[in-house]
Amino acid sequence: MTSRCALNRCGELKMASAPHNFSWIEPNKLAGMAMPRLPAHYQYLFDNGIQNLVTLCERKPPYHDTCPGVKIHHIKINDFCSPSFEQIKRFLAIVDEANAKGEGVGVHCLHGLGRTGTMLACYLVKSKKMAGVDAIAEIRRIRHGSIETSGQEKTIIQFHHHIK
Repeated sequence: MTSRCALNRCGELKMASAPHNFSWIEPNKLAGMAMPRLPAHYQYLFDNGIQNLVTLCERKPPYHDTCPGVKIHHIKINDFCSPSFEQIKRFLAIVDEANAKGEGVGVHCLHGLGRTGTMLACYLVKSKKMAGVDAIAEIRRIRHGSIETSGQEKTIIQFHHHIK
């Protein structure tokens, strides 16, 4: 776990620490992670240029309002399920809009594996023009254990064919 000292808005010293399973997919543009659970996690995200956090869980994460510099985008997907093409396109639009303003995006589900990995692979399909199977392999290389179900794999492959 990465941590460093930071001053909060009141000028008090506090620790900023990375959420569990945090990794950049594209530095300063897009990162995946497990659900942030502490105010220090949001501070870490903000300190590292992430001003947009996409939550894929049924509910918003705890303490999501502790760092006003991080905007929450909620795309509700049930655990172990795959996103719809509409949800994928909404996620990609959030990333595109944020990146166009020079803002980074973080995405998470509960553990940062299934739903998160699926969205990250779809990002690679669109942004890097990767085939679905190659995007799956790349996300699993960067984020071990990602994309947990055959349904999630199928969604990524179908998304590739859908946007070709």
